[in-house]
Amino acid sequence: MAIPSALLNDLAAFLGPRLSTSAGERALHAQSESYIIAGAPDAVVYPHTTEEVARIAALCAREAVPITPWGAGTSLEGHALAVKGGVTVDFRDMNRVLAVYPEDMLCVVQPGVTREELNGWLRDTGLFFPVDPGANASLGGMASTRASGTTAVRYGTMRDNVLGLEVVLAGGRVIRTGSSAPKSSAGYDLTALFVGAEGTLGLITELTLRLHGQPEAVSAATCAFPNMGAAVDCVIATIQTGLPMARIEFLDPETVAACNAYSGTSLPLAPQLMVEFHGSPHGVAEQAERFGAIAADFGSRGFVWARAQEDRSRLWKMRHDAYRAILASRPGATALVTDVCVPISALAQAVEETREDIAQSGIPGPILGHVGDGNFHAILLVNPADPREKDLAKALATRMAERSLALGGTISGEHGVGMGKLPLMAAEHGPAWAIMGHIKRALDPHDLMNPGKMVPQPKVR
Repeated sequence: MAIPSALLNDLAAFLGPRLSTSAGERALHAQSESYIIAGAPDAVVYPHTTEEVARIAALCAREAVPITPWGAGTSLEGHALAVKGGVTVDFRDMNRVLAVYPEDMLCVVQPGVTREELNGWLRDTGLFFPVDPGANASLGGMASTRASGTTAVRYGTMRDNVLGLEVVLAGGRVIRTGSSAPKSSAGYDLTALFVGAEGTLGLITELTLRLHGQPEAVSAATCAFPNMGAAVDCVIATIQTGLPMARIEFLDPETVAACNAYSGTSLPLAPQLMVEFHGSPHGVAEQAERFGAIAADFGSRGFVWARAQEDRSRLWKMRHDAYRAILASRPGATALVTDVCVPISALAQAVEETREDIAQSGIPGPILGHVGDGNFHAILLVNPADPREKDLAKALATRMAERSLALGGTISGEHGVGMGKLPLMAAEHGPAWAIMGHIKRALDPHDLMNPGKMVPQPKVR
């Protein structure tokens, strides 16, 4: 849609050069981390304050112009693409840590602060923010997609670590949800409603986050297994013993090969587990010993411990670079990246059946994931010039989601819905999906906040 000139003039009056309609800026905000493509926004704005965001929302509501929020642009299901044009609100400049309360173990930040920036800021406080999705995502985006990642098995997801929010609703009204108290039983949990709403209900302009103490000691290790079933069964057994792991990650042989080539590592070309323990020196040593015994029962080999900080950093950098490593394994390919989450008891079956399905398709699709909470990913590599491969990959992703639902799981453990998973929402939620639509219309009756996402879409007449 074309933005009315009156709206552009009113936005320019208080944003000045922080309003852009240039082709370059618009194209930058039309890109996705995966295969999903949508049109560009008509304008991009860079607010500095909640008051400016509220004013932008009010002006856009006046002209019935859609608004799409943008964090760091690292989401994988097209969440931040301006499906219906309009204005993209880029929170790049709202990147301040507003307050840290060490005694209460919480902080208040603007949405553009990234995970790495916050932890760098906290380094001397003895505290850290644990949610680690891999990418250096913005905290507003992480809350909007209910992100999790490698440390969720111990520290939880964004759902568990967001205590309160400041949100600008459609029309420009500003509300606050939650509090700084450790718990509350006062009314509806509106914080939980906006965490994971992907900007379809409002724009997050401030977050109150739960922090955790930096562990006194950390130990990490990799170990190989004779087959995928043994590795996954080891995860299940470890979880069932109550061993307090900080991370437990899974890499299949194809992922290992890609990481070795990209990062210069030399892990055995076999299913691998990567684990990490946090705690006191004595506690970490005991946990590592117990895990080693469990892993041995499932035929593990090539056990390598990384106790020094530089060795652990190298190990987890390799894991965080796995996506780029897999892309590099098929030059010129694009990736359809999908994830599911199943009950721990169904994890081995889900992984094995997914791997077999991918093998029969003929499309490369390495598997990896945060298996400590039943969440795993497939990175399906397709030739962008071959529509047949893209269709095969979409069909694989759909079957992967359907398999997860049949096993009592969910279509996405952490990537969210965006555009890519929207067609699968009815299968997971049934009549409850319509209730989400009712909530959306109650807060955003004109469908201006990140339209085209999350809820049932109006039928085109």
